[in-house]
Amino acid sequence: MAELTPSKRTWQAFKRNKIAIGGLVFIILTLLVAVLGYLIMPDQSPHANNMTIQLSIKKPGASYMMLHIRKSEPIDTVGFFTKMLFGQPSFYRDVPITGYHFIRDSVYVNEYIGDEDKPEKKAYNIFEVVNGIKPRYHYGGVLLSPRISVSKSAEIYKHFTDKIKADQITTRTFWLGTDIYGRDMLSRLLLGTRISLAVGLMSVIISMLLGVSIGAIAGYFGGWIDACLSWLMNILWSLPALLLVIAISFALGKGLWQIFIAVGLSMWVEVARLVRGQVMSLKQVEYIEAARALGFNNTRIITRHILPNITGPILVLASSNFASAILLEAGLSFLGFGAQPPMPTWGGMIKEHYGYIVMNSAYLAIIPGLAIMLLVYAFNLVTVGLRDAFDIKSESTRI
Repeated sequence: MAELTPSKRTWQAFKRNKIAIGGLVFIILTLLVAVLGYLIMPDQSPHANNMTIQLSIKKPGASYMMLHIRKSEPIDTVGFFTKMLFGQPSFYRDVPITGYHFIRDSVYVNEYIGDEDKPEKKAYNIFEVVNGIKPRYHYGGVLLSPRISVSKSAEIYKHFTDKIKADQITTRTFWLGTDIYGRDMLSRLLLGTRISLAVGLMSVIISMLLGVSIGAIAGYFGGWIDACLSWLMNILWSLPALLLVIAISFALGKGLWQIFIAVGLSMWVEVARLVRGQVMSLKQVEYIEAARALGFNNTRIITRHILPNITGPILVLASSNFASAILLEAGLSFLGFGAQPPMPTWGGMIKEHYGYIVMNSAYLAIIPGLAIMLLVYAFNLVTVGLRDAFDIKSESTRI
């Protein structure tokens, strides 16, 4: 039987930890939701920002009849990948109704206003409902044209009314309810997954590039270089992570890319300290001395001989930092420094609805809070699984 490679042995050890595997499966499912994005969301408009004010703060599972009225302005149909990444602007304006009937060229509806108010009676032209504009030849409830007879007009009316009944009067269920602006909570929660994972990924990449580079240089060369870089790391290490991120956000401004940079710059110190210590312990071993004797330059020794041997601790810290980045992004969004509305973020959703916790709609803040908790917990489970698989002793980390 062939001997297992170190990577295969690590994977075998990781697979034995069923809880860590469960966390990994949850992360993969969350990643799939983030990638598919708008394709699996009930509200596929950009930022899931389709507002129906009459339906604000509705309970999970609430269903309403909707009349979809075609918008008058032209809207292009976007491609598959554009829709998946940025959404499809809505072709229709949604009007909640409690009933309807047709009389000649109009659809008369009982428009829903609220649970305590009587429905408002309104009439909409069937041609405007379907096409967004009235027909050119139209007078007194009859479609007129030199080429269209009254009987033909009746057929056209029937065609339009049948289309409205089949396609533009539907029942919509809000599985997680609606927010204060009448937007679908499920859609915004799913899209918030993309923001959290994107911030975690970009922040970890930035922190790893900076931390590994600076830590390797400090640990390998030592001397005054190590003293200067260690002084910088100690100064930044002493600052609370959230306050440091807020300070960087003030300097860079508000926005998603600024959050990537701010969170990444706040986490590189942990990586640098870890890499520095690992490099200092490895640079005196025999195979590194042999590499120097063979005339290899410092860059090759660091990148080809030292860093590959400390991959385990780096991966463990990367997983831990991913969870920390998600928490930092949620905290920034709650404070108003994160991605700006109408872009949905879990922290922003809590900020908008935390006042309803003491009311009868606590789910508005609890649902995104649970999403943050579950995703962070999944990354912590994977971190523990990786640590045990690589047989790494626990390292002290900043809280």
